[in-house]
Amino acid sequence: GLELETERRMLHAIKAVSAGQPIDLTATFMGAHEVPVEYRGRRGEYVRLVIDQMIPAIAAEGLAEWCDVFCEHGVFTPDESRAILEAGQRHGLKARIHADELALSGGARVAADVGASSADHLIHVDEPHARRLADRNVVATLLPSAAFFLKLGRYAPARMLIENNVAVALASDLNPGGGFTTSMPFAMTLACFGMNLTLEEALIGATLNAAASLDRADSIGSLEAGKQCDAVIVSGMLTDLIRVGGPVVSKVIKRG
Repeated sequence: GLELETERRMLHAIKAVSAGQPIDLTATFMGAHEVPVEYRGRRGEYVRLVIDQMIPAIAAEGLAEWCDVFCEHGVFTPDESRAILEAGQRHGLKARIHADELALSGGARVAADVGASSADHLIHVDEPHARRLADRNVVATLLPSAAFFLKLGRYAPARMLIENNVAVALASDLNPGGGFTTSMPFAMTLACFGMNLTLEEALIGATLNAAASLDRADSIGSLEAGKQCDAVIVSGMLTDLIRVGGPVVSKVIKRG
């Protein structure tokens, strides 16, 4: 949307869908996902619009839990990203960030500085920044499907992140522009064969660490006494889950 009314409309739609079916949804304000064309020559004005008008309005209506920003060359600078996320935090919106997807652009550093719950993409993150993420318990939410469909020629350095004690989560990145799959098993497959995760690491990334990226690891993400029983029943072996296109999910249990 990139302006208040359209951002508000989408968040209201998420709220309505969340109330009308059993799957839990958590909404993110993404007014800082791009600089609108009409503001390209006056970026500071759009940043002020996001901070002074859009975030307060969205927060006052309780439409989002999270505030996100795309920190990347040509989009929002590290300083702009930090200002937007800190404004969100002042209004009760927790921080997450699109970081270092197309270059080492400073997003991981911002994530650590503001204590974001998640830094997403991280295709170009390096070891010093990985250590910063680990120090602040920022989850690295990796999106191998995005790298695949955008033909980026590389995947996030998942092994390096894990070796530096960063919790790695996986997500689909389903979106109209470059995320053309709803399949988490496919994301797990790419994680194993494109990012060199073990099957067990991919499974944890799609479940418990994904819950941690949403601040919900205490209630979902693993089958433990006292947690909500959300479960996927696989027909066959666990390895069958990463056979692309195989009909292996026999049942999904929600709040069992």
